[in-house]
Amino acid sequence: MKLGIVGLPNVGKSTLFNSLTKAGAESANYPFCTIDPNIGIVTVPDHRLKVLLEIYNSKRIIQAAIEFVDIAGLVKGASKGEGLGNQFLSNIREVDAIVHVVRCFEDENIVHVDGTVDTLRDIETIDLELIFSDLEILERRIAKTSKGSRNDKTLAKELEFLEKIKIHLENGAKAINMELNDDEIELMNTYNLLTYKPVIYAANVSEDDLVNDGETNIHVKKVRELAEAEHSEVFVICAQIEQEIAELDDDEKKMFLEDLGLSESGLEKLITSSYKILGLMSFLTAGEQEIRAWTIKENTKAPQAAGKIHSDIERGFIRAEIVNYDDLVRTGSLNAAKEKGLVRLEGKEYIVKDGDVINFRFNV
Repeated sequence: MKLGIVGLPNVGKSTLFNSLTKAGAESANYPFCTIDPNIGIVTVPDHRLKVLLEIYNSKRIIQAAIEFVDIAGLVKGASKGEGLGNQFLSNIREVDAIVHVVRCFEDENIVHVDGTVDTLRDIETIDLELIFSDLEILERRIAKTSKGSRNDKTLAKELEFLEKIKIHLENGAKAINMELNDDEIELMNTYNLLTYKPVIYAANVSEDDLVNDGETNIHVKKVRELAEAEHSEVFVICAQIEQEIAELDDDEKKMFLEDLGLSESGLEKLITSSYKILGLMSFLTAGEQEIRAWTIKENTKAPQAAGKIHSDIERGFIRAEIVNYDDLVRTGSLNAAKEKGLVRLEGKEYIVKDGDVINFRFNV
């Protein structure tokens, strides 16, 4: 999974990136201190893996991973090159979802690029730059498609669809809000439009507002209302606190969060939101060599899940030997689970569920 982090300058974007990835990206109180994109890979916390490690006495754990791409703060005119914006925007075209960091705190010591904190205005500024950037991509695609559309019905149909998207964007709306049929969805997926990507809003608040999850923060309220209207995800975070947490080991982190009255870190909130908005889940494999989490789309059938491990396993799929994680832990071992009839064999039509511990049987 790959997530792109966007936002205005000085909203806490690079501070958040640093805390999530411990990558040491430059973070400073002035615009455009991030020139090249910062890229960091983070493993997905999953307590189930350590439990399975004890049961199977395995040699290692391999967690699922998320790649973060942090680009410079965007300003009005970014899509036209202001602040090198368009160059930055091209760096996030390949991501699965966009994490939009929104400043929801007041601090006279931290410069706001527009002078005041106004969450909806700030979000609109970024949205418009993404729209303008997409329009540029569309115009190039329209020019290319129109050349062959006179003698090709397929291209003529695509040209009609491209014009439809263009009009939609020119009205200030994002591509993800369009109602599309299956053929249009298939075409849309090939364009890699920024405004067609799901959005997760990271509402960056002060430490005081973090404790009550931003319930009394008027800025957070506005972000939540917007997110609900456009079916986006939103989570509350304090980038400064996350940076402090990032320096701690697991035990210290747990104590620190408890002292603040928090049950999970910002990274865990972000992972929950990203899995939810992208419709993702994890199945597990366990053996003497390793315990591993594999990220797949919800409603994935067993052979396609096997294909995440290796294409040969999908091609030669015979059966999947499956035990539910909770059943396995409760019984204490795979053999004990088998004795109680909790291990089952499933075929090609089985839809994998979150937490399934699977051994694939295959023949190539």
